[in-house]
Amino acid sequence: MAQQQSEGPSVRLLRVGEQVRHVLSDILQRGDVHDDVLAKHVVSVTEVRMSPDLRHATVFIKSLLGQDEEAVLKALRTNTAYLQREVAHRIALKYAAKLKFLADESFDEGSHIDKLLRDPKVARDLKPDEGED
Repeated sequence: MAQQQSEGPSVRLLRVGEQVRHVLSDILQRGDVHDDVLAKHVVSVTEVRMSPDLRHATVFIKSLLGQDEEAVLKALRTNTAYLQREVAHRIALKYAAKLKFLADESFDEGSHIDKLLRDPKVARDLKPDEGED
């Protein structure tokens, strides 16, 4: 019987990604990064996706209410070396993962879809026809 390849990341990748997310969230919540922009904003680490070799981590963030997101991203990218060292120190991995910070657009996409579905023209098309059973 042949082994089936699963779609998506392995349990190990998900587990490590979640550990990295927790560490980064803790660092940002405590204010361990000495940066004026990060000190002024509440930043959520929404997801971390690890590469299959665990050497790269894509970190998705969202600032509270989406305020000054570009400034927050710039501050995180400026402090990447410190954050990478802290993650490597707190999580026992063979290699320190290179962190790449991106804005999490999934909330914006969800809001956009919700807005489209509430549009009267779309809502009219979603209602079942009265003649149908």
